[in-house]
Amino acid sequence: MVATSTDMADYDRASEVKAFDETKVGVKGLVDAGVTQIPRIFYKLPEENFLKESSADQTKFSIPVIDLGELSKDPVRRKEIVEKVREACETWGFFQIVNHEIPVSVMEEMKDGVKRFHEQDTEVKKQFYTRDRLKPVFYNSNFDLYSAPSTNWRDTFIIKMAPNPPKPEDLPEVCRDILIEYSRQVMKLGNLLFELLSEALGLNPNHLKDMDCAEGVRLIGHYYPACPEPELTLGTSKHSDSSFLTVLLQDHIGGLQVLYDDYWIDIPFEPGALIVNIGDLLQLISNDRFKSGEHRVLANGSGPRISVATFFFTGMIQTSKLYGPIKELLSEANPPKYRETTVRDYCTFFRGKGLSGTSALPYFKI
Repeated sequence: MVATSTDMADYDRASEVKAFDETKVGVKGLVDAGVTQIPRIFYKLPEENFLKESSADQTKFSIPVIDLGELSKDPVRRKEIVEKVREACETWGFFQIVNHEIPVSVMEEMKDGVKRFHEQDTEVKKQFYTRDRLKPVFYNSNFDLYSAPSTNWRDTFIIKMAPNPPKPEDLPEVCRDILIEYSRQVMKLGNLLFELLSEALGLNPNHLKDMDCAEGVRLIGHYYPACPEPELTLGTSKHSDSSFLTVLLQDHIGGLQVLYDDYWIDIPFEPGALIVNIGDLLQLISNDRFKSGEHRVLANGSGPRISVATFFFTGMIQTSKLYGPIKELLSEANPPKYRETTVRDYCTFFRGKGLSGTSALPYFKI
């Protein structure tokens, strides 16, 4: 069951959204209050049901798992890995990586830290609740609460770790140390991934780093509480990321799906693995060589589900740096498909649109 136009016509969505926001307790606050029926603002859009779910075909479709273990030891092996990355980026826009050198203990503690943040005393957590995106650390429910047509069943904290990291004392006490350590390690991994992506495009290994694709880093801790009516809503609506690159740490609960060949394909939990996906800005500068994969997260009745997304981009930071299709990739047969934009202008458009089920990329096409 999804919301119908009749269901949705008899209530004032804007007022209900505002009332929900003003509680500053997010979706977890609803669960803590014992709701057995979800508010109408969370009903998913009917079009979310039009695409096919993966089922028997799941074995036919599965995102690549790439082993980075022997990367530095053997130039032949590196070439093979780059080729696997290229193929994954051109077809799926998603892949999983193993043997990436971030210890499992660090990954587990990072997930635990996100859980501690969202499950700490409500009054302490409320101090971080804001819609002011200029704050170095903030927490809220749905970044696009006032613009998206449907509200998602999740709460989130966002921390800008680069280029100007917050002072340690400004980080939430319950997860301060692990935020610093995990961010340090995932940024190092990000630099390696940008080298592989550059090589996969046939460019110098430092090309994307020299373009400052790794300059900005945002760490995002999602908390998807158990939902009493998971079939009526989504944890995250269909979207592609606005970043250059996203590295995702997910827990065992599952629910993440990528859209492939008109099927929703489950991305299973792989112990010790991280998920990597191409963002819109990398699709733009690669002139559509790499695909920014559309994905979503199902709501679940067994939660909470925890995930930690690291976005490589500068977001809303004011900068005059322009990004357009990389000139070395262009030719008479492959002219530029996109106009140049700043990261901030792209993100402003993306945020204004919200997770509406449509990509922001077409707006920037020539």
